[in-house]
Amino acid sequence: MTRTAEPVAKWAVVATFALSLVGLAVSIYLTFTHFQPQDLLCSGTGTIDCAAVTTSAQSYFFGVPVAILGLITYVVLCVFNSPWGWRAKWYWWHVARFFITVISMGFVLWLVYAELIIIDHICLYCTSVHVITFALLIVLTRVSPVQLGWTRSRTQ
Repeated sequence: MTRTAEPVAKWAVVATFALSLVGLAVSIYLTFTHFQPQDLLCSGTGTIDCAAVTTSAQSYFFGVPVAILGLITYVVLCVFNSPWGWRAKWYWWHVARFFITVISMGFVLWLVYAELIIIDHICLYCTSVHVITFALLIVLTRVSPVQLGWTRSRTQ
């Protein structure tokens, strides 16, 4: 028996694609400024200091800039959350979309901890990516379990 994914409401397709595109745009900016930190728009000496965050030791994960990891993640999420991605026939495609977002949110929690506790500074651009990732998780948590047949629709 082949597993299939149910279609989802149009609002979820639009919301996830729009969030993914905005996340991609911010990730492109963060990647650019990672390599050109003098062009960063949110530098300062107070609590909000993007330069302190994006140039910290925590801005690397196993030697790879976190900005590049975010960029790659949002390129992938743009594909998965595109209208074409939502129409994919492969069940595991839809499972992957959900789990990529869950894993991304776990990484975001680590990054928030690093900003607040280790670095003691906050980057507004990083925070916007964190909020976008959380919003994606909320939308997908709402539609994916029913779409994937893990739970029944409340309207049934």
